[in-house]
Amino acid sequence: MLYRYVGSCGIARCGSDVRGTPVTAPADAAKWITSAGGSRTPAEVTVTFVVTAEGALLVADRHSEHVACAGGRPVRAAGELCLALEGGRVTVTRVSNQSTGYCPEPETWAVVAAALRAAGLEPPDGFDPRCEFRRCEACGALNLVKCGVFECAGCGADLPCEYNAQTAAE
Repeated sequence: MLYRYVGSCGIARCGSDVRGTPVTAPADAAKWITSAGGSRTPAEVTVTFVVTAEGALLVADRHSEHVACAGGRPVRAAGELCLALEGGRVTVTRVSNQSTGYCPEPETWAVVAAALRAAGLEPPDGFDPRCEFRRCEACGALNLVKCGVFECAGCGADLPCEYNAQTAAE
């Protein structure tokens, strides 16, 4: 499944230039980690990531938007990725599907794991945190379900149990 951007229209005006950096090998990830630290290399860095429609892994600064990383294009997965560099070896310490712009389902884990392996990186056991997104049928707001409570943060209505953050009209 491809996920289209469903977040804020103001954020979506980022343009169509892909701002994410491709990670095709551990050396790409190591370069990203060392460049993120400026004068010193951080022990761990958290990045925004997307998996493109073609299955490529792109990373960007954690403070950037997923839609900018992807150049506004649909993605197969999106979230945050924690990378550590120790003794020249890159490890993936944590991955989440937390992207309120694309609202990917937890089932995208297989896509993320495949993209990490294709880049020569070993994925952890699964998403941490594993995010669930729902669109409120009463007010239309997108919600991140927290603690298993399926209630709209905007209007208090019950949220559906089935995934509905992407609609057929989008």
